[in-house]
Amino acid sequence: MEKNIETFLGCDNEFEESGIVIFGAPFDSTTSYRPGTRFAPRTMRAESYGLETYSPYQGLDLEDAKIFDSGDLELCFGRTELALSDIESRAEEILSAGKLPLMIGGEHLVTLGAVRAAARRYPELRVIHFDAHADLRDEYLGAELSHAAVIRRVWDILGDDRIFQFGIRSGDRAELEWGKGHVETNLFGFQRLEETIEAIGDKPVYFTLDLDVLDPSVFPGTGTPEAGGATFRELLEAVLKVSELNIVGMDINELSPMLDASGASTATALKIMRELMLAVYENKYNQPMKGKMPNG
Repeated sequence: MEKNIETFLGCDNEFEESGIVIFGAPFDSTTSYRPGTRFAPRTMRAESYGLETYSPYQGLDLEDAKIFDSGDLELCFGRTELALSDIESRAEEILSAGKLPLMIGGEHLVTLGAVRAAARRYPELRVIHFDAHADLRDEYLGAELSHAAVIRRVWDILGDDRIFQFGIRSGDRAELEWGKGHVETNLFGFQRLEETIEAIGDKPVYFTLDLDVLDPSVFPGTGTPEAGGATFRELLEAVLKVSELNIVGMDINELSPMLDASGASTATALKIMRELMLAVYENKYNQPMKGKMPNG
């Protein structure tokens, strides 16, 4: 008999041989509406076995990829900066080994810890941000470290013209006005994504995917749902386009599994994560599939 070690479906390779390394950041201490994203990494890992490892969209299989699941961090819920420091340390460890971190959140603030590590290693870092919310507030209820301010804190690190947002359909007047002079915000969809990809070229990119970019009819299991979002196929096509970039780090966040008792939101998150891993792995470590889109 062997000890029971639960990993994400098909991601049970050894660390040394892997190109992508998964870790969970179960943290939601600054959630402003409905909490529960701290349970996403564990739930996604457990329910991933409802998926197939094979993707008919891309003709690729997780069994053929070298991906290591390092498990979930044990994060402090009383001190946000300490939690971010632990996330940063894990991302730095993965990057230092020449591998690509894939973090499962948690609320969106967890992105800040991983970006800190990536920006230190890649001074020319760009960020692609899919989300319903701009997350550009300077503070929320007096807190500068908030999921509502995470992209503003990322801007503090990167500065102007390095952050590209898509799918945004929510934000207060002040943050959206501020954003016009500092980041590129594409409202309501992915219309300028190809143009952005061409402009970024081969520069290193951190990709952060807040799943509430999806419409609540597709993805109700999130803390702050916003009507008017993307369909699954629209998001999938956008994710495959982004995978063509020089991705050096990525995350998927804001699933609150207990807010959708049907399990459909978790299943949707899992399918997007599978496709993201496969596409990035194929483009980074195998023969590139530039321009490949789902059939149909």
